[in-house]
Amino acid sequence: MTLKPQLSLRDATLLVVASVVGSGIFFAPASVAALLPHPVWFLLAWLCGGLLSVAGACANAELGAMYPRAGGDYVYLKEAFHPLAGFLVGWFTFFAIFTGTLATLGVALAESLTVFFPLSDQGKLLGAIGFVALTSGINYIGLRWGTVLNNLGSYAKIAALCAFALCGPLFGQGSVEHWQVSEGAAESLSLPNFALALSPILFTYLGWNAPVYVAGEIRCAQRTLPASLFRGLGICTGLYLIVNGVYLYALSPYELGAQTNTGATAARALFGHEIGTVVGMFTFVSILGTLNATILVGPRIAYAMALDRLFFGGAERVHARYATPHRAILIQALVAVLLILGYGNFARVLDYTVFGILLATMADTLALFTLRWRKPGLSRPYRAWGYPMVPAVYLMANLMLAWMMVRERPQECAASLGLLALGLPFYLMFVSNQQRD
Repeated sequence: MTLKPQLSLRDATLLVVASVVGSGIFFAPASVAALLPHPVWFLLAWLCGGLLSVAGACANAELGAMYPRAGGDYVYLKEAFHPLAGFLVGWFTFFAIFTGTLATLGVALAESLTVFFPLSDQGKLLGAIGFVALTSGINYIGLRWGTVLNNLGSYAKIAALCAFALCGPLFGQGSVEHWQVSEGAAESLSLPNFALALSPILFTYLGWNAPVYVAGEIRCAQRTLPASLFRGLGICTGLYLIVNGVYLYALSPYELGAQTNTGATAARALFGHEIGTVVGMFTFVSILGTLNATILVGPRIAYAMALDRLFFGGAERVHARYATPHRAILIQALVAVLLILGYGNFARVLDYTVFGILLATMADTLALFTLRWRKPGLSRPYRAWGYPMVPAVYLMANLMLAWMMVRERPQECAASLGLLALGLPFYLMFVSNQQRD
């Protein structure tokens, strides 16, 4: 039994929204404002981040339409380079990026409950495991149930951010004077600062490629997948620009740059301290939606690798009743729980995965160039807009961010490469098993 196409254009578009809009919009603006204390350049940087993500989406849209199968990067790199390249990126994406993100979100979700009632460290630990188990169970019993939760969460995010953007200027205690350029703001602008500001912004946009991993379950994927990437990113970019505009109405750029939790501080400045519970509730809903989207997407990587017998046996099986990759879902949940138990109370599990995400997205773009050269006759239902310049710009932007991470976080980057290399003996084991059989 194989996975069945069930997702519509709306479902795939909202999967992008659920994957992208998490906690980043509450925290990243402070770092950006500290580097760019100029209201126009501050917003321009957010727009630039959205456009760069769209440039990456152009590459993934062509690849996804060419290979509308589950697995995402694993499939593209296998077809463009070698099964080893696909395996290593698929290995890292599943075991580090998705399970690490899953554990991080589970812990963050449990932490967010402390706004409503106190929790002990053990309570937070059990809460994190419980949320991972609950959402995994929902996705186990059917893609439709996971999609319903994902869509409801995405609609809640969009509605809450739009309400914040509308009520802030109408009823909040902000000021349009914050939009005026203060003395010294123009002098602080520089190309290096703008480049550094793009780093947290692009990290906030990560997750826009979620539909490519479930391409095999999207109806009319060759047409629907590209449209979902662009529509989802359009919604996210619009929300980010509007919300950051309200942040500037609530706080001056210098005040914005001095905060940690920008969303909570701006909400208190606009509406008073009583708003804390409302912000906490939205934070909870936002993280829950991203957690569910991560659980929905990740198992499809293990499933695709297992179909090629490059993963542990059984992950390729599809439940006869629920039509889900149930064993891959269970494997992902188990690894995430082990990470939670192993790391306990931590703010961010496996922070080094960000570097791995950059490597994976760069590999995707290189796969596009390679397939255009090696297999020019393949059917391409969608061709990347602006090729080769637009994908090249996205590749260079990610190279810049990767280099910055190597300089600023060498240990995390080394850990990423180490985990990537750890997949090599497993690849040799799986290939050896194939040859024996």
